[in-house]
Amino acid sequence: MPQEVAGSSSKREAAGVGARDRHGIEDSLAGGAITIGLVALVLGWIPATHFFGALAGVIGLPLSLYSQMVSKTTGERWLNVVGMVGSFVGFGFALRHGGFTF
Repeated sequence: MPQEVAGSSSKREAAGVGARDRHGIEDSLAGGAITIGLVALVLGWIPATHFFGALAGVIGLPLSLYSQMVSKTTGERWLNVVGMVGSFVGFGFALRHGGFTF
């Protein structure tokens, strides 16, 4: 089009079909939240590893809450909620098996 401003076509090509915004830090936080949440769940379930399960739960819950606060996509939010629930339940199991005692 003759009215097109120079440089605007590159913006349109960058936002075309299949283009995706990159959320590196938010994606990493969501991945860390679900990983630590699942680790807390597994370690809290095993009575011999209750200390490490409680530790993972204490780290995972605030991490997933912060990650939920800064998340930008629905996929990140799903991972955060799964990590949050895993951390909470794993921490509960770990407390039931002895918590922070050795």
